[in-house]
Amino acid sequence: MRITVILPTYNEAQNLPALVGALLKLPLDLKVRVVDDNSPDGTGEIADGLVAANPGRVQVMHRPGKLGLRSAYLEGFRAAFADGAEAVAQMDADFSHDPERLVAMSEALNTCDVALGSRYVPGGSVDERWPIWRKGLSAWGNFYARSILGLPLRDVTTGFRLWRREALERMPLDRIQSTGYLFLVEMAYVAQRMNYRFAQVPIHFSDRRWGTSKMSLGIQVEAALRTWQIRWNYRDVVPIALQTEPQPER
Repeated sequence: MRITVILPTYNEAQNLPALVGALLKLPLDLKVRVVDDNSPDGTGEIADGLVAANPGRVQVMHRPGKLGLRSAYLEGFRAAFADGAEAVAQMDADFSHDPERLVAMSEALNTCDVALGSRYVPGGSVDERWPIWRKGLSAWGNFYARSILGLPLRDVTTGFRLWRREALERMPLDRIQSTGYLFLVEMAYVAQRMNYRFAQVPIHFSDRRWGTSKMSLGIQVEAALRTWQIRWNYRDVVPIALQTEPQPER
């Protein structure tokens, strides 16, 4: 299975080389596509160097400014489709997500439409250095979204996901309007409405190694207000059945 990993970046110069190196060492048929929002710390130039050092395996999209997570992923998805990807991964560029868990997620994708890296299933965990308030905020955000949207998933805000190409292509991507991490909630809800099959793969979520978190109060407020709007917006989405056949052993 040919996998393309989409890495949206903004000021990830300290993380990107090591992360790309770790991804390329995995025992997977894998490419990395960096989508950089004109990072002032030189992330884009570092990405160019990684492209030159890994011809055919690393690609970069340079954007003129900080355009956000939603548009970065949507542009990355379309480029991955055009490049022949059979599966597309979403993950953070700051080492919050362990690249090695992609192996287990790719195995899970044999029998589902999307594999989620989950902090809140048995075997999953969050950084032990997180203060109590942050753990509580994360847990509450997941409970809030799950309850309003009727999602059976334990971690609806996870940014670590692996999609089968045909599942992602059939998503109404142009209708998804949320920004920030609510974009991830909206994607999960639409997939559930379309009757997609999920696998929840346990992961450990680490604090970023270097740099500054992109989470803001504005993003959190938007999430609280727009979760109800998400439920309202997709009343017309009709469930479909993707005939997921077991994939050959890798």
